[in-house]
Amino acid sequence: MTDQTGWRPLEKPRARREARGSFTLSPFARLARTHACLVSGDTLVALALAGSLFFSIDPSAARWRVGLYLLLTMAPFAVVAPLIGPALDRVAGGRRMMVIGSGALRCVLALVMARHLDSLLLFPEAFTMLVLGKGYHVAKSSLVPGTVRTDEELVEANSKLSLLSGISGAVIVVPGGLAMLLGGAPAVCVLAAIVFGAGAVMGLRMKAEAVSTEPTEVERSELRGGGIRLAASAMGLLRGIVGFLTFLIAFTLRGTVEQPYVEEFGSQVGAATREAIGMASTTVSTGAPTWHFGVAAAMAGIGGPVGALVTPRLRRTVKEEQILVGSILLLVAVGVAAAILGGLVGAALIALTVSFSAGAGKLAFDSIVQRDAPDADRGRSFARFETRFQLIWVVGAALPVVVAMPGRIGYLLIAGTAAFAAVSYVLGYRFLEAHGRLRPRRTPDVTGKLKEEASRRARRVRRSATRRLRREGGIVPGTVPEEQPPPSGDGSDVVR
Repeated sequence: MTDQTGWRPLEKPRARREARGSFTLSPFARLARTHACLVSGDTLVALALAGSLFFSIDPSAARWRVGLYLLLTMAPFAVVAPLIGPALDRVAGGRRMMVIGSGALRCVLALVMARHLDSLLLFPEAFTMLVLGKGYHVAKSSLVPGTVRTDEELVEANSKLSLLSGISGAVIVVPGGLAMLLGGAPAVCVLAAIVFGAGAVMGLRMKAEAVSTEPTEVERSELRGGGIRLAASAMGLLRGIVGFLTFLIAFTLRGTVEQPYVEEFGSQVGAATREAIGMASTTVSTGAPTWHFGVAAAMAGIGGPVGALVTPRLRRTVKEEQILVGSILLLVAVGVAAAILGGLVGAALIALTVSFSAGAGKLAFDSIVQRDAPDADRGRSFARFETRFQLIWVVGAALPVVVAMPGRIGYLLIAGTAAFAAVSYVLGYRFLEAHGRLRPRRTPDVTGKLKEEASRRARRVRRSATRRLRREGGIVPGTVPEEQPPPSGDGSDVVR
């Protein structure tokens, strides 16, 4: 603005602020970088364990140790996890601190593991690493909603993170393999510590989330809706299947379970026939080579990203409930096929499918929660559900540890569990739909509370925007800008 003489008062320069904003990472990009590092560290730890005492110890001895340490590490997690979430909600940046702490502790733990790869201390250290990983995933689930603006962006963000997990795991295998060739499993653990440390440092650049408000009656009512509870039950069974398959494949490929009588009888008949016709006899190894574990792990790593790529496209043509049911029904067919095939082919096939179904089902479940509970706090609700899913994963993982079973029987059990989940979900959905209980009814009292909470939320948003504008030196809406001082006359404070 110029005066009558044509002079224009000096204004505060904005170039520096605009230039700084051009190179500022978005909140989601910062979370994605941290996530890539921490997932890569998990992959390196798994690679180091493949060449350690964890897989070289006698299988029968490994079973009770795995069960013991699974109990000792996961039991405290099961007790503390439901309490940690509400506590972190009351602290500004609590979830962010949990992500940073998880990365830092795993960095230290990876260095400790490098010295105990041939010691029985490796078992409690490995399961402590597992607990820290579970805690990170719970915190990450609560942070994602704060990095996006709309529900559509939230589904896309979860899909991108799933895809990033697969890509990061595949890329880090290359330097991890080189470290294994040059320095063995200890070198891989050291590399994992470096990656975890980098993830913790990147977590420091993440924006601290605000203190969450107490859950409102409207939020509780929406999250208790029949559609959400039904979908959560189905998703919980999917996570339980993931945990079950993880340890089932580990013990199956290690050859810890005797063959069923019929299969053993068939093998003996085959061997006798080969000997009678003069063919060389074959011997069956009691344990699979290490690369078999790598194949199964690779298939599991591929399935999740593929599910993340396919699900957003399916949402354009089919409902979320159909995606969730379809993911479960796919497990029924593949579980039966894997039981028929058996061996490495069956293990790889079921690992690929379970990972795909779990990834697709999780994105469908997130969409159902967003649609049926629009007024719920995203971070708090996702963290609550993720905690339950992680605990169900532990229960599923404990089953093949406690109960020894052949791989084919386990695959059939997966198919039967998936069939039960699909049938119960469809029947339950139809019942709730017929009685109008898929979503909670909004009574006039609830509607009034909704309007009141929306008004409070709008006021909080306006206050936050006002504080931000004042910090940046902008003009606050509804206020009169301060008058600029008149030019001094010597030309020192004006420009033409």
